[in-house]
This record gives sequence, C-alpha cells and structure tokens, in this order.
Amino acid sequence: MNAFFRILLLTLVVLTGVAPASAQKGNVRSAKTNELGISIGTAYYIGELNPSKPFGTQEKLCAGLSLRHNFNLRWAVKGSFNYGNIEAHDSKSKDPWQQNRNLNFRNRFFEGAVVFELNFFDYQLGTGSDISPYLFLGTGLCYSNPEAQYNGFWHSLQPAGTEGQGMKGYDPYYKQTIFVVPMGFGLKMNLGQKMGLDVEWGMRKTWSDYFDDVSENYVDPALLMASRGQLTTHLADQSLQQMNGTNALVQRGESSRKDLYFFCMATLNIRLAKKLNTCWKG
Repeated sequence: MNAFFRILLLTLVVLTGVAPASAQKGNVRSAKTNELGISIGTAYYIGELNPSKPFGTQEKLCAGLSLRHNFNLRWAVKGSFNYGNIEAHDSKSKDPWQQNRNLNFRNRFFEGAVVFELNFFDYQLGTGSDISPYLFLGTGLCYSNPEAQYNGFWHSLQPAGTEGQGMKGYDPYYKQTIFVVPMGFGLKMNLGQKMGLDVEWGMRKTWSDYFDDVSENYVDPALLMASRGQLTTHLADQSLQQMNGTNALVQRGESSRKDLYFFCMATLNIRLAKKLNTCWKG
C-alpha cells in the first residue's frame, strides 16, 4: 500500500503539470460551480480478520452526502460525510489459524473528509465535456466503533479493553476518533444539464490498528476476569483451541500493520447553480 501511495502522489504531480497545458487547448470556458452529491455503495477493510482480499468482508450498505466546489474544468475540492458498515468473521476464512482464533467484528462508523480532485480531461456538469476519470487525495476523521458478537448479541469492544487497555501495565484505551488519509480514483459522467454520476473507489490509510479491535497479544484471562469480568474475557478470546490452556501472551493480532478501509461508491451529483456562465463551441 505504501507503493500505491507513492504512485498516486507521483501521478498527481505529473498531471498537475499536464492539466494547465491541456486546458488551454480545450473548447470549454468554465465558471466556478457547486454540486450536491448523494452516495450509495459498500465498504471493506484490510486488517487482522481480512489480511489481503479486496471485498473480502461481508458486503453492507454504505451511504454519504457531499458538497463539491469546482475551481475550473480540472480542479475541485469536495467535502463529504459518509456512513460505513463493515463486518468480518474468522470462521469464514480459509486460513486454519484464523479459523481457530474465531474472532469476529463489525464496525458501523462515520467519516468526515475533505479531498482535492484532479480530472484527467476537461469536465463540467451541463457542458459538452461529458466524461472524465479523476484522482483524489485529502484528509479526514473517522469515528470508529468496533463491536463483537457473542451469544447472539453485539457488544462494544473499545470500553471492554479486550487486550488489557486501561489496566495497570497495559496501554490506555485506544481512541475511537482516528485520522485518515482518503485517496483513490473514479469516473465522472454527465447525465444532463444539471445532473451527473461519479463511480469511485477509495482507500483510507489510518494510523490505528484497532479498527477491528485486534492488534497485539492475548491477556491472561485470570487478569481480565478479575479486572473486567466474564463478558470481556469471552470477547477477548473465542478461540476453538487454546495454547497452554489459557492463550496468555499468545499472538492475537499484528500490530506492525495498521488497518485500512475502503469505499466503493456511486454518487448522483446535482448542480446547485441555475445557469452556467459557460460557452460550448462544438
């Protein structure tokens, strides 16, 4: 993923130089415009319960709202508010180690982000510039709320402290609001004078390994039981077979790899201005 990040940045730099020259050759003269977007799609994540497979988690419905300001035909800035829903189960993995670990989680989360977009071609709603691929890069915040299912009910994991968070000698509770860097690509299409459609795939790089509440080692269940009670002890360790009878200090996650999550969304955009100060010369 670090390689992808470098490639995306390099592409942005190259296209930044290409865009002004290409725009001078175009036939469209554009004014600044604003668009309201309504998004729907799905999400997945890469982490301990889904180490590498795109769309390898249970597909759930996601949605969002956005407001885009177009500076010109090539550059735009977009603010968005998205709701995501991701769920994964070790029991559905083909890896025997994961199957034995037998953890599960869902995360119904909210994200606010601001990204800059660069169109490959001249593009604007309501003109003859009908279609363009684009890249985006920005910053955002995500409110993460991992939960696990036990005995038919979902339980919040952050306050449970399944890896000893908050106990003496262990890390403090992890933060539920995390910084993210959205990046990705998409395709913009005109649907008429005031409407357009975006189809977009985007990755969110996080600096947290607790999007799924799994990161380090098992805590001694006797310590968890004494400090947090039976529910937390069961949420922390649902393995089918335990090592040394307790799993104490046995690997539970992989803290060296931070979690990533992804959106795949379709967005219906509506131009807010009544008229375009634009001339199209065919």
